[in-house]
Amino acid sequence: MSTPGQALQVRFETMTESHLDAVTALEQQAHPHPWQKRHFVDCLASAYEAQLLMAGDNLLGYFVAMKGVDEVHLLNITVAPPYQRQGWARIMLDALVLWSSGQGAQWLWLEARHSNTRAIHIYQAHGFRHVGVRRQYYPGTSGQREDAVVMSLPLHATPSQEPSS
Repeated sequence: MSTPGQALQVRFETMTESHLDAVTALEQQAHPHPWQKRHFVDCLASAYEAQLLMAGDNLLGYFVAMKGVDEVHLLNITVAPPYQRQGWARIMLDALVLWSSGQGAQWLWLEARHSNTRAIHIYQAHGFRHVGVRRQYYPGTSGQREDAVVMSLPLHATPSQEPSS
């Protein structure tokens, strides 16, 4: 962790299988219903975009995204608990938007747990809009399920998508 007034030197690094023990450990620390290592293995095998945000040897966070025909779907974005509330999620979202635009994507999609109001706020501040709900999408506690808020971000505005003045 950085001390006040000390800037971290960060970089993005492509996630590989050699990172998966650290990624899985962070995932388990950060989420009540974490992905398992096999989920990350499957994503890497499918050549999904998977990037780590690193500060030296410290894993600050990561994201995994799947490219479609004209869209990208954010599957997982996680910031290590000691680094949360420092703007790292926004930096990873900026990188994902740039990568997605470079891939020719018109839209960026994601789902967030209905109860994850902090993440929803970050996505809204980044320009994502609530477009729907997936009922009982996520596993919950005691065998219950939780709804997902579906959000999207247009990456290339067309005249019908531009805000009216």
